[in-house]
Amino acid sequence: MNYGITVRLRRSFSETVEQVRTALEEQGFGVLTEIDVRATLQEKIGETMEDYLILGACNPPLAHRALEADRQIGLLLPCNVVVRSEGDDTVVEALDPQVMAMVSEQPGLRPVADEAAGRLTAALDSLGR
Repeated sequence: MNYGITVRLRRSFSETVEQVRTALEEQGFGVLTEIDVRATLQEKIGETMEDYLILGACNPPLAHRALEADRQIGLLLPCNVVVRSEGDDTVVEALDPQVMAMVSEQPGLRPVADEAAGRLTAALDSLGR
């Protein structure tokens, strides 16, 4: 099952992170949370891994519509966007909002998921330009 929207880029991790933030903002998303997985694993259990950042992105009007359709959908919010190093590339992945709609099975979530997916796809597509 493919549950993400993905783009692979030939640029540095730090440059990509800044571009992702800008691209999300241009599509109406703010970053509410940030988890530096690499630093956390190093600090907590002494493990090393590649750069791996999880950004919790939220578009308030879409979140509100989703919560109106299904109060439990908060369990799947915000939209997670991962920026990670893979060899010489940086990979950006966003959870496909359609997954949330499928899990919930509430028909009112489908149009919200459609719009969120369109905005996230546009954000990730803009990174390739």
